[in-house]
Amino acid sequence: MYKTYPDSNLQQCKTKVFWGELAPCDHIVQIYENDDVFLDLLEGFIGDGINEGDSVIVIATDVHLQAIQDRLMAHAVRVDILISESQYIPLNAEETLSKFMVNGWPDETLFLELITELTAKSRVKNRQVRAFGEMVALLWAKGHCGATVQLEHLWNKFCKTESLRLFCAYPKAGFTQEATTSLQTICETHSKVITDFNRSTTDIFYQEVENERRVKTTHF
Repeated sequence: MYKTYPDSNLQQCKTKVFWGELAPCDHIVQIYENDDVFLDLLEGFIGDGINEGDSVIVIATDVHLQAIQDRLMAHAVRVDILISESQYIPLNAEETLSKFMVNGWPDETLFLELITELTAKSRVKNRQVRAFGEMVALLWAKGHCGATVQLEHLWNKFCKTESLRLFCAYPKAGFTQEATTSLQTICETHSKVITDFNRSTTDIFYQEVENERRVKTTHF
């Protein structure tokens, strides 16, 4: 089912398998060049969650929220019913950021209060919860590198205490200065990094992030 490449830690599997076998505290990142490819993956992440009976929190730009809603509705998904039952919670990323950012920095107490409230709302009927967040990408695009990494660490801290499957994504165009170092810094705050996605075969290529590297970057 999985294919491991002997010369690296790159692995390959089908999209449905990848999303279906996420651990409760997995924190996944995709660095993408093509918006449609990103939306394909996000659609798979959300769709798999809904099919499995999970609740899905999506914190994204209005453009991406609308694109995902259109895709779900094209598959006859009753988005209005899912929202009314708190199984699908779409939120604007800028507005959500404003609720816990203080002087350009994520306030830990405000962040944890907000995410705790959202996940508690989502756990009706003992549902598992998965979330997508685009807030980090917005911070990074504005040049707030330290705040971005801190927010990633706050997500990790929350995931360690709560069962939450987390996915986030950054457009590759945002990594313009010292790209290699910047990419490494972001990737090392995650458990898995999606390196490529083949739309024709629905295969995901990804790398596991070593625990030692993740721990090292927490002291930012």
